[in-house]
Amino acid sequence: MRIESFPPGDLAPDAPERPRPPRRRRRAVSVLSAGLVVGALLAGIGVITGAAPDVALSARSQQTPRQAPLQAPEQAPAPEQTPADPRPTCVSLVQALSPRDRLAQRLMVGVEAADPAGAARIVRDSRVGGIFLGGNATALLQGKALDAVQQAGNLPVAVAVDDEGGRVQRIDDLDGPLPSARAMARKTPEQVRALAEERGRQLLARGVTWDLAPDVDVSDQPAASVIGDRSFSNDPAVVTRYAGAFEEGLRQAGVYGVLKHFPGHGHSSGDSHQGRVSVPPLDQLRRADLKPYADLLAKLDHDRVGVMVGHLDVPGLTDDLPSSLTAATYRLLRDEYGFDGMVMTDDLGAMKAVSNRFTLPQASLTALEAGADVALSSNVEPVAPTLDVLQQALDSGRIPAADNDRAVERILAAKNLCRR
Repeated sequence: MRIESFPPGDLAPDAPERPRPPRRRRRAVSVLSAGLVVGALLAGIGVITGAAPDVALSARSQQTPRQAPLQAPEQAPAPEQTPADPRPTCVSLVQALSPRDRLAQRLMVGVEAADPAGAARIVRDSRVGGIFLGGNATALLQGKALDAVQQAGNLPVAVAVDDEGGRVQRIDDLDGPLPSARAMARKTPEQVRALAEERGRQLLARGVTWDLAPDVDVSDQPAASVIGDRSFSNDPAVVTRYAGAFEEGLRQAGVYGVLKHFPGHGHSSGDSHQGRVSVPPLDQLRRADLKPYADLLAKLDHDRVGVMVGHLDVPGLTDDLPSSLTAATYRLLRDEYGFDGMVMTDDLGAMKAVSNRFTLPQASLTALEAGADVALSSNVEPVAPTLDVLQQALDSGRIPAADNDRAVERILAAKNLCRR
């Protein structure tokens, strides 16, 4: 979500006791039924069900008048069988898509929340995998307006917002405010889980399927700084507990949560919305900022939670480019932290840590080459130029076809459209 003064991707927190500054609105699950997916593939999928045949026998018809009734031998009750998963495999679903449509699944693009018809047109024309709702307008979040957007695509789209609480929330004008992370940490984890579950239900009722939250940054910055009260605590164990509770609540409501901002924005030198920023060296991040990722990703279902990579300069990890565009960042997440789920970038279009140097097509290509599954942009602009650049890279082998297919499998699994 993005706040007026900040480009979407990360929002700046507000101190709860003071009048709230303009909210930054940026950038979700039960995802829609697999029956909406590629028609020819899913039309042939059925669930085979049926009761086990009744095997109890009666020998009464064979008894002589003086014979005692024969008893059927006792049988152990048949074990309950898990119903077959009706979803297609992700491999088969990817194979049903054209190469360009596979690339389109890897883009999450900004749409104007005041223009439902325009949002539907973007999805129909580009077949992108996801849309991001920024700004303050709410037309797309009312009256089932997002239904038309879903019907416009060849596959269900992920509908994402930033709804962390505090200064970074999206539906407060419609459904009421959510406390900041720092304020939530004064409650119990169970209270936070319940708050997030209720919020998830509200989001889902409005058509939002992905929440780019919780913030798992470890930070003691002043409340109004770029992370500040968006962080639950400067104690990694507290962050793990409360971010885990928030993510669990979203998941129980049917909303897909995204942990951010890997590898850790909480001790940054500035705001990546405004330009390049640095954070402590990688070995120091491992001792604090990265601990919540290690703890949470070790126990969560990787198809039901995602990770967002921030635009950060990290000594010992990055060199000339920020972390979102650096292959070593994605290797760290995949190899050292064992994450096999969907990984997306922070906003590539409106955050100056990237946009000061790259056009959106260039940044999207660089991020996907580095290892991101999804390139996020809050910008409302034509999608075709980015898709054209990605298509050329796929055709030339710069984006390997096998890597592209694996990324799309993770995205479709994150949307709950298939089983890996």
